[in-house]
Amino acid sequence: MNIYNTMSQEKEPLEALHPARIKLFVCGPTVYDDAHIGHARTYISFDMIKRYLEYKGYSVFYLQNITDIDDKIITRAAELGVDPEKLARKFEKRYQKDMEKLGVNGVNLHARATQHLDEIITQIQSLLEKGFAYETEKGVYFDESQFPDYGKLSRRKLEDLNVHRIQQDEDKKNPGDFALWKKKDHEPLWDSPWGPGRPGWHIEDTAITEEYFGPQYDIHGGGLDLIFPHHEAEIAQMESVSGKSPMVAYWMHTGFLNVSGEKMSKSLGNFITIRDLLENYQGDVFRFFVLSTHYRSPIDFSTKALDQSTKSLERIKNMVLKLQKLSLNAPLDRSDDDLFQEILNKYQEEFFRHMDNDFNTPQALAAVFNLIRQLNKSLENNNPSKKVLNNILRFFNDFAEIMGFQFKKIVKTPVTSQEDLLEIILDIREKLRQKKEWELSDEIRSRLNNLDFEIQD
Repeated sequence: MNIYNTMSQEKEPLEALHPARIKLFVCGPTVYDDAHIGHARTYISFDMIKRYLEYKGYSVFYLQNITDIDDKIITRAAELGVDPEKLARKFEKRYQKDMEKLGVNGVNLHARATQHLDEIITQIQSLLEKGFAYETEKGVYFDESQFPDYGKLSRRKLEDLNVHRIQQDEDKKNPGDFALWKKKDHEPLWDSPWGPGRPGWHIEDTAITEEYFGPQYDIHGGGLDLIFPHHEAEIAQMESVSGKSPMVAYWMHTGFLNVSGEKMSKSLGNFITIRDLLENYQGDVFRFFVLSTHYRSPIDFSTKALDQSTKSLERIKNMVLKLQKLSLNAPLDRSDDDLFQEILNKYQEEFFRHMDNDFNTPQALAAVFNLIRQLNKSLENNNPSKKVLNNILRFFNDFAEIMGFQFKKIVKTPVTSQEDLLEIILDIREKLRQKKEWELSDEIRSRLNNLDFEIQD
């Protein structure tokens, strides 16, 4: 399979640094507010990428940092009159719940910056010892002039980068030198060899990835807006510390999300949090909306687009339901099987060919809808066997696992035993209601509803 590498600006064959093992890092949220749908676009995309890599047989360790100390957190906490740590924990939990509702569950480890201060300090000390950093009265800075390759990811020249920069610390050697440690005299702060203070934003990521992945790993992901200066700074820090290049084999970036053709911002009144979104739409609908556009392309959010995604996803689910019902009573073998197997083979091959081409989900989805169209047409006059129907259903199950969707399953049960079992469950539920054990009785009703049994009190 091929992956587009932002560094080379070309698609390259995927070659893991260690056979069948992939180390994936994606920049996580700064937890001072609820995550927005732009965050969701990136995290859904990389969740899909991890799922597909695992489907292809790779063992994937997906690491994500949590920036739980930052000027934005401190400012917001002061505005609300709360402790910065409590504010960060609150929004970290809300972020996790948002991701759960979107089906984003592939991250193996969320690493908080505040739990890796020792690693951050150690990395800063190493940069100082090797001459890549220096100390001033206000902090410790990375000396960009000591890293000639600075700007190689964004393809910007150092002299061009410094023209419009503001020299906030008059003791800095170069306008573009960025903070590794900020000396502070007010809470929250931590002790360091350079006095009390807080780490810079860029250093937390490289300290965390070096701890868990070492100086070199397979894939680093994030949004396009992070290429400069964040990812450039990460490269400069890690390659200077380790003396090894490249820090990452493949750089992957998701495109921007706009709202009705405009950049999302609070000032324009079009800022949408994930929680706002989920009040009106199911998580898998937004997930389908995201995956219907290539992860590198810009995506335009609108209610019209989400309504279309609702219909499209329902069309897939209806086909799966139809196939399941046909499979219940289908014979084991039929003469029409070759026709349906050929249809499946054609579009299944097409689906995986597009997924192997830099995770081209819109084209892969097009193959699925072409499959559905052909199946509907062929089912009008032909009857496949249980064997072929199960082959088709197996593909849809693989598709759902890769994309992160869930389909209901029909289980064939004799009518009499089904009715008897339902009567027992309803009787137990009624006794729970009489005892006012509402939570458990509601759970039973909800799970029965998921099995297409509608219960009304």
